[in-house]
Amino acid sequence: MLKALIFDVDGTLADTEMAHMAAFNHAFAEMGFDWHWDVPLYTQLLSISGGKERIKAYWEQQAGNLLDITGDGVQQTIDRLHEIKTAAYEQAVNDGQVQMREGVLSLLSEASDAGLTLAIATTTSPVNIAALLRQALGADWARGFAVIEDASTAVRKKPDPLVYQQTLSRLGLSAAQCLAVEDSENGLRAARAAELSTIITTNAFTAHHAFDGALRVLPSLQGVRLAHLQEWHAAAPAQP
Repeated sequence: MLKALIFDVDGTLADTEMAHMAAFNHAFAEMGFDWHWDVPLYTQLLSISGGKERIKAYWEQQAGNLLDITGDGVQQTIDRLHEIKTAAYEQAVNDGQVQMREGVLSLLSEASDAGLTLAIATTTSPVNIAALLRQALGADWARGFAVIEDASTAVRKKPDPLVYQQTLSRLGLSAAQCLAVEDSENGLRAARAAELSTIITTNAFTAHHAFDGALRVLPSLQGVRLAHLQEWHAAAPAQP
């Protein structure tokens, strides 16, 4: 029996990636880096989970190895870039530049009204989550989620299953009682490694990903009702 829905955030609850990309570019310019991430490049970089990890990987690609080109130390520079980027992203959210995806709010409301437990399992930063969901759900947004696992609590990023394993542990539920909702191949791999049946809602940045093992692959949650999720979950094959 389905008892909980566990949601990823970026690309799943909201179309966030264009705002994230613009925020990264703002940070690069602010720090005097001559880097610019366009959509094709950023699409490739999204295969790396975590903003700091993405910056580090790109830096390595550009330099062959990490060089302290600012004099502040490599990790300190990455941390500062990410700090500026996070502030720029939060401002974009507050300015209304990021929208929740179709069908998300109605499904959250229906599931909550039906007594299902809601949880978040993401490896984005807590600041990003709060900015987005405060804007969409109000100041008390966190009260709607029994568990929130994020980059501050899961030290290993997706596709590692840690964030889902921790979420299940805190929920006190088995994977068989829950359903994950994701948008990316890394997210699917993380959820499946935690033995969770998983619904995928693709977006422009992830439509080309491989989604073998997903319970359903959908263009969005528009028109998806709780009854659909319950039916699909009940019919899911047992995890080997």
